[in-house]
Amino acid sequence: MKNVEHIGIAVKDLSKGNALYSQLLGVEPYKLEEVASENVLTSFFRIGSTKIELLEATTEESAIAKFIAKRGEGIHHIAFEVEDIESEMERLRNEGFRLLNTAPKKGADNKLVCFVHPKDANGVLVELCQSIHQ
Repeated sequence: MKNVEHIGIAVKDLSKGNALYSQLLGVEPYKLEEVASENVLTSFFRIGSTKIELLEATTEESAIAKFIAKRGEGIHHIAFEVEDIESEMERLRNEGFRLLNTAPKKGADNKLVCFVHPKDANGVLVELCQSIHQ
């Protein structure tokens, strides 16, 4: 794993979250994106070499809606950048980690993503992400 790529924060209202984090961080989000496959709207803030991703559910069935209903707004996941997501997934499976995906899937911000089960990471949802080269 190369570095922390971003920290994902679940919010009830993306426009209010964007206003709050713009004020808090002193910068505007550089990207807004809908990830239909995950039923979320996202925005990204760049802080140094790390990013903050805000996530708002677009349906009550989305993982973000369920997370907020159970735990409230707050940190949802920590994402780590990897160079080869498939080999990293294989390495983690061989180490005994449970992955929530059998294969990488398209995520926000032009990334392939995969998640490690939080029960295998001290209650933290860990995301692996690899840039999609165009």
